Amino acid sequence: MNSVKIEGINIQWFGNSGFLLEGNGKKIYIDPYQIGAEPAFDDRADILLITHEHFDHCSPEDIRKVRRSDTTTLIPESCSLEFRGDARRVAEGDVLADGLEIKGVRIDVVPAYNLDKPYHPRELGVGYIVELGGLRIYHAGDCDFFPEMEDIRADIALLPIGGTYTMDEEEAARAAAAISPKVVIPMHYGSEGIDGDPEKFKAFVNSKNPDINVIILDV
Repeated sequence: MNSVKIEGINIQWFGNSGFLLEGNGKKIYIDPYQIGAEPAFDDRADILLITHEHFDHCSPEDIRKVRRSDTTTLIPESCSLEFRGDARRVAEGDVLADGLEIKGVRIDVVPAYNLDKPYHPRELGVGYIVELGGLRIYHAGDCDFFPEMEDIRADIALLPIGGTYTMDEEEAARAAAAISPKVVIPMHYGSEGIDGDPEKFKAFVNSKNPDINVIILDV
């Protein structure tokens, strides 16, 4: 299965770090990549979130497929791609709430960076916490287990496990244990040059906190 419904929120994985969150009448795409056929107009994004400008996260071809003329797009300050329409530059620490919500959806913009790798320096990209249907859904972006992650609280965490450019399975499991969500879904693995074993990740998580439900999605 490539999707799961959790407390009325449907989460669909496109592979890599691409997701569609659906609930409360909203469709929120995050880092769409290789999504296949162009969705019908009504299935396109109300909100589009881009974590950083690397080709497998900020793909112009996939963005064109999912955007409508009234889609609100959030992009990091460092992203060079220009957007028409409602596009807003964001940086870590931004909180879109209390009258600044995007179409009624609270979104927190959080850090996403590597500690000892050159690929994702701080302020290149961001992660997002989306509040939808009473759930806090954390998309980590491309990152290691950085110190600020200890303070993130979420019901659902989407964490990279592929190693090389991000956390590997064991480091991601430590991140999951620190966040302690109800559900964690591994991402950013399975493509060329990005290994990562979701079953290994699940075993690591269960050894640290058996109460976390690890859901492995297929593309």
